[in-house]
Amino acid sequence: MTRKSSAGRPSTSRRTPRTGDVARSWASSEAVRGRMQRQKTRDTLPEMAVRRLLHRAGLRYRVDVPPLPGLRRRADIVFGPARVAVFIDGCFWHGCPEHGARTTRSNSDYWAAKVARNRARDNSTDDELAAAGWRVIRAWEHEDARSVAVRIAEVVAARRPARCRRLGGTD
Repeated sequence: MTRKSSAGRPSTSRRTPRTGDVARSWASSEAVRGRMQRQKTRDTLPEMAVRRLLHRAGLRYRVDVPPLPGLRRRADIVFGPARVAVFIDGCFWHGCPEHGARTTRSNSDYWAAKVARNRARDNSTDDELAAAGWRVIRAWEHEDARSVAVRIAEVVAARRPARCRRLGGTD
């Protein structure tokens, strides 16, 4: 069994800082590279706010797991029996129409292409999950956590298997 790190991921998945020539890196400096490597991929403040509200409402879920076997993408929140995958997307990283469209001062071409690739990957993930019978809910980090939690709870309740509704149980 793989040892878990304090962040909930296997210790083998931790990022290890690489030393070397910055010129080969997309980062504009070693400081920028270090900041990007320390960027959280899970347990962000918006995600935690939504998870707390869902848990308080009695919903149980899995965190940071691939919804489908073999899918190399991880959903932030997964309700397995209801087949609902939730993604809380960061405005900058996923190109929010309200906040994520700003241009960067350094490496503008790289970041524009990076955000475009992220959006294409998001669309591909949505399509794959929908084809497998999953409902995908995407929320922006700036959205009100309560409204996001209500939207998720309504979808999960509607998609919950009959045996769970009958017993009054949770996912």
